[in-house]
Amino acid sequence: MKQILLVEDDGDIAALLRLNLEDEGYVITHEADGGRALHLLGQAHWDAVILDLMLPNVDGLTLCRAIRQRDHYLPVIIISARSSETERILGLETGADDYLAKPFSVQELVARIRALFRRQQAMGQQSSGLITAHGLTIDPLARSVLLHGEGVDLTPREFDLLYFFARHPGEVFSRLALLEQVWGYQHEGYEHTVNTHINRLRVKIEKDAAEPEVIRTVWGKGYRFAREAE
Repeated sequence: MKQILLVEDDGDIAALLRLNLEDEGYVITHEADGGRALHLLGQAHWDAVILDLMLPNVDGLTLCRAIRQRDHYLPVIIISARSSETERILGLETGADDYLAKPFSVQELVARIRALFRRQQAMGQQSSGLITAHGLTIDPLARSVLLHGEGVDLTPREFDLLYFFARHPGEVFSRLALLEQVWGYQHEGYEHTVNTHINRLRVKIEKDAAEPEVIRTVWGKGYRFAREAE
């Protein structure tokens, strides 16, 4: 059974989430204090962390950074009342796999947790071999990327997006298809999320993000990862 650490200082929200997630078959450990949650991270094996940002003693972003410094990859979903685009981007850049702004439906959180675990399982079933293209070296096991030998600092979702593209060179994917394949869910209205991630990914891997050569736009259809020969 999947072990999830729920870090939320609002007792009512925590009780509601715990009840519903346990009904889904997950084992939930709740902690309201950021400092104690930081200690718990090293005391047991966790399959995922659901993380509020505004916490006593140690805030959620600090916890997220600590998780990303660990050798073992641990999925993180941020849940927060901070709903601005800037706050969402900051959470994702800090290393969160997903970000849900409060208020949200419990069903949507459950769907995103399922999608996260499906994506993680699919990644584990892929070939462990390196992918090299356009000066990039992508290591799916280490979840690391080099560009001309230099490390590229990607968020978990940026890595998943790049790895998916690199495994399907030349194929065109719509934004909805990318949501389904990379995010694990397909909801109209979330397409802007794909645009944002691709734009940020281009800044990190392209010579000129305004004139991308690796991840190209196919107008009216979507995006594709260019073949080496192009």
